[in-house]
This record gives sequence, C-alpha cells and structure tokens, in this order.
Amino acid sequence: MKTEYQIGALWIGGTLSYLEQLCLKSFVDAGQHVKLYTYDGVTNPPEGVEMADAAEVLPLQGFLRHERTGSPALHSDLFRYHMLAKGDRIIWADTDAYCVKPFTTPNGHFYAWESAHGLNGGVLGLPPDSETLAGLLEFTTDEFALPLWYDAKYRDECAAALAAGNPIHASEMPWGVWGPHAISHFLKATGEVRYALPQVALYPVPYKNRNLMLRPSWDENTCLTEDTLSIHFYGRRMRARILGAEPSGIPRPNSLIGRLLKKHKIDPTAAPLRRHAPADTNTDEADDD
Repeated sequence: MKTEYQIGALWIGGTLSYLEQLCLKSFVDAGQHVKLYTYDGVTNPPEGVEMADAAEVLPLQGFLRHERTGSPALHSDLFRYHMLAKGDRIIWADTDAYCVKPFTTPNGHFYAWESAHGLNGGVLGLPPDSETLAGLLEFTTDEFALPLWYDAKYRDECAAALAAGNPIHASEMPWGVWGPHAISHFLKATGEVRYALPQVALYPVPYKNRNLMLRPSWDENTCLTEDTLSIHFYGRRMRARILGAEPSGIPRPNSLIGRLLKKHKIDPTAAPLRRHAPADTNTDEADDD
C-alpha cells in the first residue's frame, strides 16, 4: 500500500519566476501538499503552497557555493538530506520538477535513473533509516572528504593535495559531487538502487533534448508514457535558453511549457524570468555542467 507524501522544496529567497511557480503549482493541482522552505521569504508563491523556515532544517551558516558557477547547489544538496532525515513522509523536489502524477511510495524510496549509469536527486525520497541517506549525511560532514567514486587519476590528485596540506574543497570538485554523483554511488554501494524507478518516471526528456520542450507543437508523448510521474525542466539551462531564444522571455504558447502555463493558470508576465538572476536563488542541480 502506498502512503501519501508531501513535497519539500527550497528557494533561498526573493521572487519566483513563472517556471518555478508552474512546477510548484503542478503539485498543488495534483492534490499534493507542498512545503516551500526559504531563508529570506518568497514574495510570490502559488496559492496553496505552505511556506516554511529553512533554518529549522539547516541553519544558513557556512553557506556553500560551487566555485566555478557560484551556484548554491552544494547547500541545496546538504539541505535535502537533512530535510529527509528530519521530515515525516516527505519527498524532495527541485523547483524545476513538474508533477505529472502525485508522488507516492510504499517504502520511502523515490528516485530514478537519469541515464544508463547514473541517478539523480532532483526528485528524492529516502526513508530516515536508509543506508544511502546515512552515507550521504556522513560524507557531507567533511567539506574536504575524498569522493571515492571518481577515477583513480582524480583520487590521486585529491590525495596528493591533501598530503601537501592543500586539500581540495567540495566547491572546487566536479559539479554534482555532493549531488547526483554521491547519490548514485551510495545507492549502488548499499544496494538500495534496486528501488530506483526507470528514467521515464522522473527524467523522461533527457538533458540533451531539453530544447524540445520549447518547440511549438512538439508531441511530448514521444518521451512521456503512462509511467511518467514528473518532467524535469533543467531550470538553470532552460531559463537561459528561453531568454536567449524568445525576446519576450516567454515560451511560445503552443510549446509544451507554454501549454502547461495555460493549464495551471500561471501568468508569465506577472513573474518574468530575470536575465541576471541572483545565483543564491537557484537551487536546482539536475543540469550537469
């Protein structure tokens, strides 16, 4: 029997764009309770979204950013693991994850393959007693921990830097070190990967094909099936693509995203994309650099 779960998401603070509004509203419209955590408040959440204090899950101390991109993805990774450990029947969803069907699970495990080799944490459910969750929490307590899942050459570089007294910080490591790469490693190491959903469930449109979602009259049924529960929009890259391709900053109305905006009654002119959005608001990490 599947248990009803609520959705937890994080937005550091400030204004949501219509893309985040659309994703959050999709869960509400599917009948799922949504809790949006924030540190500085959100000025325009969709109706039906519960606001919550992110500091109650993870205090905003020692805020971590990826050195090359300035993204707060490392903090977002840490936040979702602590949220899952402290939460009750809650599933994490990035603010660029669109709900097709309600998220439910009989055992607390809720994640999917993103490729033939790796899994993603853009949508992530792990029960409090999960060995994977324990491994992720322990590994991320050390900002200089050596990621054993990378090749021997990189591990040797990290070990040499440590021996020289100049250890490599997580913010200088490859994108996704605390996110998809760590999740994939621990799920496989613990054997909990056996609970993983197929790629079509949560990442039906591959990253390389993300622009299809902006093409007029593209038939999404070429990717989506009855087993699809969510569509990942790869937010940071999708926002940049829309702003680069559309002078108005709004997807064409007969594109997939354009049609979904209409379906959920989201007015894109009321919450426009920002051409230079502050990096501290963007916590989605499914798009790999």
